[in-house]
Amino acid sequence: MQPFSYARVNEENTAITTVSEDETISFIAGGTDLIGLIKDGVQTPKQVVDINPLPLDSVEVDADNNLRIGALAKLSDVARYSTVKNSYPVISEAILESASPQLRNMATVGGNLLQRVRCSYFRDPVFPCNRRLPDTSCPAMEGYNRMHAILGTSEHCIATHPSDLAVALVALDAMVCIQSKTGQRRVPINDFYLLPGDTPHQENVLEHGELIVAVEVPAISWFSNSHYLKVRDRANYEFALVSVALALEVEQNIIKSARLALGGIGTKPWRSEEAETALEGKPINEATFSTAAEAALAQAKPQQYNQFKIELAKHSIIRALSTVLLRSQPTPRPSPSQEGESGGNKQ
Repeated sequence: MQPFSYARVNEENTAITTVSEDETISFIAGGTDLIGLIKDGVQTPKQVVDINPLPLDSVEVDADNNLRIGALAKLSDVARYSTVKNSYPVISEAILESASPQLRNMATVGGNLLQRVRCSYFRDPVFPCNRRLPDTSCPAMEGYNRMHAILGTSEHCIATHPSDLAVALVALDAMVCIQSKTGQRRVPINDFYLLPGDTPHQENVLEHGELIVAVEVPAISWFSNSHYLKVRDRANYEFALVSVALALEVEQNIIKSARLALGGIGTKPWRSEEAETALEGKPINEATFSTAAEAALAQAKPQQYNQFKIELAKHSIIRALSTVLLRSQPTPRPSPSQEGESGGNKQ
């Protein structure tokens, strides 16, 4: 591991200025991904700037009732926040399906959104990799690619984006708040991530030295009718083969509005507007669900070892739809006669 120096800052401007001045300096917060990358020799900063003292860890509802999550908020704190659990359950569920309790206690929201891909060829400097070293090659194309993407791929990269939280936020039309030396900008999270195309080393729109300071989620009432489904090889501490983040607005057995994003199968958190279009205005039935699932995977391009992801994703979408709609149904209350029968049976 290459030696590096450490600096701790107490002011946002100081942190941004320090990192902006040198390409070899990196921010560090929870460090749950960066330290591993440094140990593996994938990233080699000469200095890391600890931003944990910055006041960016709040989770709150703003004056317009939008949810604002500070970039330094710990994942475990966000998952437990009452407004998140009640009004945006897909966020809480996505976080609780991520990593392990120990990592969720350390990892921050900003760091989670910026974690690097988990492709084994990217993570091992022995192999060439276009994402790590531009204009080399992508050994995953001809190698073992079971965990790789089937949507948004290019001839230069087929790695999947690993974040569960990002998939949920994409489904909810979240905004990423970014601070630089010149001011702040807000970027829709679906535009924040970039497709690999010819430049897979450019993973998002951040310039060096820019800092995510918060994520904002709009106050939409039916986002409370949401769910995150994650399918993986084992029940805990595993990345998704397929995941589905879903929110539905339902009225009189008709799906009025839908938000659907997929994880584990895209080179970025994958918003499926095709599936949303297939759902909106349609009656709740198996045919509607199947049509939406087919639409979501119509452009899939599998590799040798991940063709199974197409059918797995379709079934996962149908299962997530069924789960959300079941939750949205009012819980039946026992009739007075049933209550009396129940009471009469008590000893």
